Amino acid sequence: MFKKTMICAPILEKELESVISSAKKAIELGADILEFRIDALKNPDAREVQNVIKEINYPLIATNRFKNEGGFFNGSEDDRIEILIKAAKYADIIDIELKTGSELRDEVIKASKLTIISYHDFEKTPSFEELMNVVKLEKEIGDIAKFAVMPNNNKDTLTVLKVLSEAPNTIGIAMGDIGKYTRLIAPIFGSPLAFASFNKESAPGQLDIQTTKYILKKLAVID
Repeated sequence: MFKKTMICAPILEKELESVISSAKKAIELGADILEFRIDALKNPDAREVQNVIKEINYPLIATNRFKNEGGFFNGSEDDRIEILIKAAKYADIIDIELKTGSELRDEVIKASKLTIISYHDFEKTPSFEELMNVVKLEKEIGDIAKFAVMPNNNKDTLTVLKVLSEAPNTIGIAMGDIGKYTRLIAPIFGSPLAFASFNKESAPGQLDIQTTKYILKKLAVID
């Protein structure tokens, strides 16, 4: 799906003007693709979201997380999905959660050019077998599989890397301080995206763009 590992910078801002300025900064710092966290907006409006994506005019993943998946969206599920469907007209990729109701999820997938189907566990790391089943299901539904889990020990981080080594076209993240190193070496194991911050973390353990780019170059993962 991706020809090379891409450094992805999440954009979390309450105001649309700040989304545009943050996007420009992330691009200047070397982000290859942006993740627009629509749920971080104070009062997201579908038409305004479309206009912002058009104005940014850069490779972009649109995401609208609900609270159970670590997001901030306060509206109804129908409203959340409607915004994503409208965003899909201009976004390169839509990230939709595996736990989204199947009918609404299918509507988003139908409207999207490409989809990431994501799974989050902020308390633990499921077993290797469980994560492989999650990834298999995600790929049956969408284009790219993604999981982000919380490791409680180093063994958990190795489980994440093992899944990546056996599941192509999968984004895998071990969150928190224990899992911080996996964000840098996950691309060696096949993860097509490396998430990195530029002014604030969107997830526990996220490193900045410059550090991520420098280390990935040293590892010969990117040019």
